[in-house]
Amino acid sequence: MSRSDIKAKRVTTTGALGIGRARIRQLQVAVGAGAGRVTITDGDGGETILDLDFSANDTHSVNIPSDGLLSSSDPFVSAATNVDAITVFFA
Repeated sequence: MSRSDIKAKRVTTTGALGIGRARIRQLQVAVGAGAGRVTITDGDGGETILDLDFSANDTHSVNIPSDGLLSSSDPFVSAATNVDAITVFFA
């Protein structure tokens, strides 16, 4: 089990999170009008490690089980369709 401090990073656009190697433990996703979608890859152009759809006009909490999703490169938000903000909790 992962036993390290949890940190948070809030983003409002696509691009690198700027956190380096990390285990994503949870997401908070604020979706505006229209269905939302978030895609996160292992670095820019890397393997997709998370791809989720969300209902419109709501804030969603996504808990990642066990030790979380490992991004060996800097996690990269490659899609944030109709998303106002994403807060990524990571270790």
